[in-house]
Amino acid sequence: MSFTLTVPDVVGFLGISLVVIAYFLVQASRWRGNGMINQAVNTIGTCAVLCFLITGVFNLPAFVLALIWLVVSLYGLLTNLVRSYQ
Repeated sequence: MSFTLTVPDVVGFLGISLVVIAYFLVQASRWRGNGMINQAVNTIGTCAVLCFLITGVFNLPAFVLALIWLVVSLYGLLTNLVRSYQ
């Protein structure tokens, strides 16, 4: 039995890795949950997961979760940007 990684697989694994690392760093008190870097890494990671789901193997529940995660991350990112300019 052989296992071949495709480009969408690699993108998906990178995205998941970014999201999990960001979560771990918040839990380890290395990053703030509402910090700009956390929101940016979550946004990038979630975009990668969505790219995998769209171009690789589509899974509706995972797609909905990733879409919600992206909206929440973008909200946090935009909120931080607005606060930094006030």
